[in-house]
Amino acid sequence: MSLSEKNSVVEGDQVSVEDRRLLRKVDCRLLPVFTLLYLLSFLDRSNIGNAKIDGMTTDLGVSAASYNTALAIYFVGYVVFEVPANSFILDNKCNPQVWLPSLTLAWGLVSIGQGLVKNQAGLFGIRFLLGATEAGLFPGVIYVFSVYYRRHERSWRVAIFFGGAAISGAFGGIFAYSIGLMDGVGGRRGWQWYVPVPIYHLVNPSAKRIFILEGILTVVISLIAYFIVPTWSHEAKFLSEAEKTRLLDRLRADSDAGTDQAFKWSSVLDAFSDHLVWAYAFLFHGFSFVLYSLSLFLPTIIAGLGFQTWQAQLMTVPPNVLASFSIWTTVYFSSKYNVRAPFIIGAAIVSIIGYILLIASTSPGVQYFGVHLAAAGVYTGNSLLLSWPGENVSGQAKRAVAVALQISVGDIGAIAGCLIYRPTLSSHLYRTPNLIAIGYLLFAIAMTTYLWVVMSVENRRRDRLLSKGEAKEESEEERIRLGDRSVRYRYRI
Repeated sequence: MSLSEKNSVVEGDQVSVEDRRLLRKVDCRLLPVFTLLYLLSFLDRSNIGNAKIDGMTTDLGVSAASYNTALAIYFVGYVVFEVPANSFILDNKCNPQVWLPSLTLAWGLVSIGQGLVKNQAGLFGIRFLLGATEAGLFPGVIYVFSVYYRRHERSWRVAIFFGGAAISGAFGGIFAYSIGLMDGVGGRRGWQWYVPVPIYHLVNPSAKRIFILEGILTVVISLIAYFIVPTWSHEAKFLSEAEKTRLLDRLRADSDAGTDQAFKWSSVLDAFSDHLVWAYAFLFHGFSFVLYSLSLFLPTIIAGLGFQTWQAQLMTVPPNVLASFSIWTTVYFSSKYNVRAPFIIGAAIVSIIGYILLIASTSPGVQYFGVHLAAAGVYTGNSLLLSWPGENVSGQAKRAVAVALQISVGDIGAIAGCLIYRPTLSSHLYRTPNLIAIGYLLFAIAMTTYLWVVMSVENRRRDRLLSKGEAKEESEEERIRLGDRSVRYRYRI
């Protein structure tokens, strides 16, 4: 099929009735299972915040400072294994149908172990393992999206997927409240019910078999996921041959995603030497500090407003629900007008206003409203920025590394957040760390502006070269090799 024939399959960003039908079929297969897996991932990493105010640190003899260290250690494991995990899925052509459920199974088993630890050392070790096992899910899913959807179609799907993080916060609050009511049941403290009773209870017929916890839920879902998560688009069995052909034609007309590219380490170097790739990473770094410090310390902050533990657990629900609706509403308009940067900046500003209310006001009601704004802004901004490199980095290996690098560098911000929200700075609802959070959001705005300006200038430069006939002719093979450096490639702003 010639390039002109491929372009006839999709004209601009318009989608035919047949394409819409195809996309619905792909959506139904990918979005529910991936969103559920990410919900479980975020739930298993952040429920420690709920467990803390239910008495976990006291029972394990973990000091307040060591608790912050335990939070940071999770992200150390996450950062260390992020790029290798995504390089692995591309280099070895590892089937995502096996790889992603296997990751879920692994962290589910590790999550179970969180309820079996007896001391601080055990908590540190299990948090590192949890980060290491969860590291490959997000970039792996983003990469799978890139081989099923055209560039402008990904942001809405990534937003739905990332919405699982906000939903997990709401679900986690309700779950934490319910588990808190189980304090003393079976001789166990309430927080211990976040993971199942010791494994030996499974083989002891006289023991109580109460497995109502998130670790075992993750394991069960992972086993089901082996039968649901799809493989590569060109091998997808849930699509007919005609549908696969049309899907690949759409991808080839839009980007390199429909081509079969051999892994090259030079593409990895291209990613590390591209200033835009680093800008995406630093952008997430700014937002990640706020995202994870807010999600991990939200129950503590709300409890600091004067509410009892059980009230604080339930009151984490509304901000997360608002964040979910904010994500989906904002990304709808972002996709409709095909712009990202202004909405990311707007989300950061909303979050900054929320933090200002939290810092400046002395009224619990106003401060709680500020928490809502902070959550809505930071979750929405993250949902938009996380799909940006997947849309703008061309070359399959380069894109895979760019996505993983974004998460790795970004999560260094999460490590900083965990260490800065320490007990010695907890006065006035963590006023000093909240001021630092505002600084991180301002940094994210600066990075967004940099990307916006640089890519706009480059798009105009390429338009000018083509309009003047000064652009070198490129074969399709050369266009794929050049990727986002091709004069015919346009960045999504």
